[in-house]
Amino acid sequence: MIEPSTHLPVTPRTGRFLVLAGVFICAACGLVYELELVALASYLIGDSVTQASVVLSVMVFAMGIGSLLAKRLRCRAAAGFGLVESALALVGGLSAMALYAAFAWTGDRGEVWAGGSRYLLVAFSLAIGLLIGAEVPLLMVLIQRIRRQDPSGAVSDLFAADYVGALVGGLAFPFLLLPLLGQLTGALITGAINALAGGALVFGLFRHDLSVRGRWALLVANVTVLGVLAAAAVLVGDFEAAARRAVYGKDVRVAVQTDVQEVVLTGGRLDSLDLYLDGRLRVSGRDEHRYHRALVGPAMNGRRARVLILGGGDGLAAREVLRHSGVRRVDIVELDRGVVELARSDPALSELNEQVYRDPRVRVVHADAFRWLRSPPRTYDVVISDLPDPGITASTKLYSQEFYGLVCRALAAGGRLSVHAGPVAARPRVFWTVEATLRAAGLRTEPYRVDGRLSGFAAGPDRTADGASAPRDWGFVLAAGSRPVLDPPRTAGLLRVDVASAERTRMRGLTPSTLVHPRYAN
Repeated sequence: MIEPSTHLPVTPRTGRFLVLAGVFICAACGLVYELELVALASYLIGDSVTQASVVLSVMVFAMGIGSLLAKRLRCRAAAGFGLVESALALVGGLSAMALYAAFAWTGDRGEVWAGGSRYLLVAFSLAIGLLIGAEVPLLMVLIQRIRRQDPSGAVSDLFAADYVGALVGGLAFPFLLLPLLGQLTGALITGAINALAGGALVFGLFRHDLSVRGRWALLVANVTVLGVLAAAAVLVGDFEAAARRAVYGKDVRVAVQTDVQEVVLTGGRLDSLDLYLDGRLRVSGRDEHRYHRALVGPAMNGRRARVLILGGGDGLAAREVLRHSGVRRVDIVELDRGVVELARSDPALSELNEQVYRDPRVRVVHADAFRWLRSPPRTYDVVISDLPDPGITASTKLYSQEFYGLVCRALAAGGRLSVHAGPVAARPRVFWTVEATLRAAGLRTEPYRVDGRLSGFAAGPDRTADGASAPRDWGFVLAAGSRPVLDPPRTAGLLRVDVASAERTRMRGLTPSTLVHPRYAN
């Protein structure tokens, strides 16, 4: 039986409140670490569903192991809790910087440390889970030392404070820490709060439970952790700049975190300009004209007065649309205001898109394309889907049967839809799943690709921020209510995909992708 402490500097009621307040703060910090791992891993590694599953499953498993291991510390609960919080503050606070460093300087390029960021993700999930799991058993002992009470009542109080703290941490991460401080500084500040809360609770209420040596050891540990976190916070700007150069090269001109994603612009000339969105190369000045001509050209044959572009905030698809005669209105539905502002104001990018946002025919709506299409204000002769790759988890709803059903409602009679469907050669299943999904929405389709080997342009491979090479070809699908025709079938690098090919025959049985059952993989 645990005897109440006779050395409390406050009343038992106040002491109980302070312990529960400590539980609240530590729980909030723990959930911030968890969300920070999920967010950073999704950005650096990709496929948010997989990364979230890895982090959550490993962390929950580790919490169980941590609870078991904490039984050995119950006889020295105050010292054990103080050391656990110091370790948790250090590991959790530095986790974001360590993951970013592994991604930036190993790059998953096949060295000894290839995949280092993936290994670190599991290691940090395991370590943070172990430390979080050790908290509750030790806090249970401490709250019983303040005032003896029924164990079920103490557990209820602890878990109530824990869950409320988790709620606050879960809301603070996306709405406060991420937009105001960013992932690196946000994690460091969270670690400092964690260390201060743990140290204040132990030294404020249970310092008499510690030996003189124990007090000094815990004090030195907390001061060291806070010093390391403070030094990292001071250097975080230089660290981030160095890591960004390692990822994107030395000619980074713009790097901003918008409300939607990280936007990085490199290069100062048209032929060296690269636009990265969340670490993925979205626009390359060397060959973007092949992509955008292939995306826009086939859909614009005939009279196309009203055009809708879904995505395409960089203005490059709109540039190609405005090169066709008879265009009276171009509506761009782009979620990220930051990308549009950059396309308007950056000298190189605005020169590349030929200042399309100065054209009075171009109008921009900042909205989620799926939500906006549920009540489009008008119908369009052409819809251009210039959206992120279908293999990205966050984009799967924009390549779903439901989404294309909404697009059909926005198409005028005889209208055409052009869709970027990913590379044909490297990921044929993704490409043909897009085509099957369009057919399931009631559209007739004509798949095609643009191949650098046929175009006459310098066709270097696409790249991601980690330096990985992507295919040389882009795949597209032209869709309409009646059978669309590519006219001519082979121009400027456009190559119609042979509908009688063995590849299409093999992929003919693919199931369309829906909101509740997405069929794409990163």
